[in-house]
Order: sequence, then C-alpha cells, then structure tokens
Amino acid sequence: VQLVESGGGSVQAGGSLKLSCVASGSGLTSYCLGWIRQPPRQGREGVATIPTSGATTYAAYVKGRFTISKNNANNTLYLQMNALKPEDTALYYCAAARRCYDLIQGKADSWGQGTQVTVSS
Repeated sequence: VQLVESGGGSVQAGGSLKLSCVASGSGLTSYCLGWIRQPPRQGREGVATIPTSGATTYAAYVKGRFTISKNNANNTLYLQMNALKPEDTALYYCAAARRCYDLIQGKADSWGQGTQVTVSS
C-alpha cells in the first residue's frame, strides 16, 4: 500500500485544518486506514481509524474535534481537524494496517511521508 499525504500547515489555536491522503496498491480493501501523529520529542500515537466497513474510532484526545472520512471512489482519506490546540502540533502520518487496533496504538504496516501540523497559541 502506498500513501501520500497533503494539507498540513500552521494555524492559530482554535482554527481548523484538513489533511488528505491518497491510497493506492493492491489489496487496499484488506486494510484499515487511519492517522497517526508524532508530537515533538515524543513517540507516535494513534489519532483515528476507519475500516473498509464498520465504525470509525478516535483517540480520546481528539474525539469530538477531529473527523476521519474516506472517499472510496478515489481512495482518498481525510482528517478534518477543528478546535485545534497547541498540543495537536505534530507530524501527521497517513497509515494502513491489517487491524484498526494497531493503528490506534500508533503502529502500522504502511506509512505516508508525513505532513507537519503546527498550532500556535
């Protein structure tokens, strides 16, 4: 699976950003897709997941503020981020794994190149 993100940038606290990720490759429907982030000087942490079918999941620290969605027609994954906080500053990765559980744990089988999100106070 190949993943290419876009849409990062800098925003003031309380603002919004939308990330996109184009997924390609064979067997795509066998994977759960999601977003993982790595804040400065910290380890990777799961953000949100969306399976081929079934419910989305969110980490507690983004629930109610972030929305994950997917356009199956063009294999594009999105992350709408609202009410951003300085602690959301991180390198955000689009990721794929056989199990959604692995993604929410910050682990993946395939990774995008990452896109930087910076939130200033």
